Amino acid sequence: MESLSSPNGHKGLDALPRRENGLARFLRLIRFSHTIFALPFALGALLVATRGRPPARLLVLVLLCMVCARTAAMLFNRIVDWSLDRRNPRTAMRHELISRPAAVLLLVLSALAFVAAAGAINRLTLMLAPLALGIIFFYSLTKRFTAASHFFLGLALAIAPAGAWIAATGRLALPPLLLGVGVVGWVAGFDLIYATQDFEFDRSEALYSLVVRLGIARALRLAQWLHLGMFAALIAFGFVASLGVIYFCGMPLVAAALFYEHRSAARLNLAGINRAFFQSNAFVSAVFLVSVIAALA
Repeated sequence: MESLSSPNGHKGLDALPRRENGLARFLRLIRFSHTIFALPFALGALLVATRGRPPARLLVLVLLCMVCARTAAMLFNRIVDWSLDRRNPRTAMRHELISRPAAVLLLVLSALAFVAAAGAINRLTLMLAPLALGIIFFYSLTKRFTAASHFFLGLALAIAPAGAWIAATGRLALPPLLLGVGVVGWVAGFDLIYATQDFEFDRSEALYSLVVRLGIARALRLAQWLHLGMFAALIAFGFVASLGVIYFCGMPLVAAALFYEHRSAARLNLAGINRAFFQSNAFVSAVFLVSVIAALA
């Protein structure tokens, strides 16, 4: 089977609930709930870098950087994909969540807030802030010229643990690099699974898609290998960061969540993929953070 269909008709997953207020519409536009995917890895890196005792001011600034950077990235994605999203049955309702001028204004404000928060941490984070924005914005353009866009998305999210480590120590080191490699594999893997929903659309629009190039079956197999690599990177991170036995006790739970996600994806059911996508990945990131906290306690 090489296609998936939505059980919700042409409105897809972005259909608008009735009487949804402006804030709720905005949070749905930027998929704010998905912030929990990358945030625990940034917090985990911050906790390891400070041995479990980050100053309150630094913690608040890192959280602010994460929220503002992700908001800016999602708004940029919505703006550059405006016409594509309107033609895609799964995302056709997104343009009704906000006007394009409002999206541009909020993009500018969130990007400026990110730079300001980064500048309040230290000089190096201020200098690197424009580069970080450039990387996370660049991802949204990659599907137009390379099938490796899933890996660019992984790189965009891998900035989070590296940035948090730099915020705490003023330099980069091996632990956040290993964690970043794990995040790249994790994100690229689950994005490949998620992209199976758009197989027909991406093929009809002649977009560069690894799922279209490989076919759904081989793309799902690649996702499995990427998640195996992610799991190995988390194990290596635990050793390099000297987190001890308690951290490793959480890793079987990570493996179980990834297994559940791939088992759901193998059924090629749209509703099942979306449920597994959110539940499994939220669980993976939460278990990682709890494991780090427990190891440092």
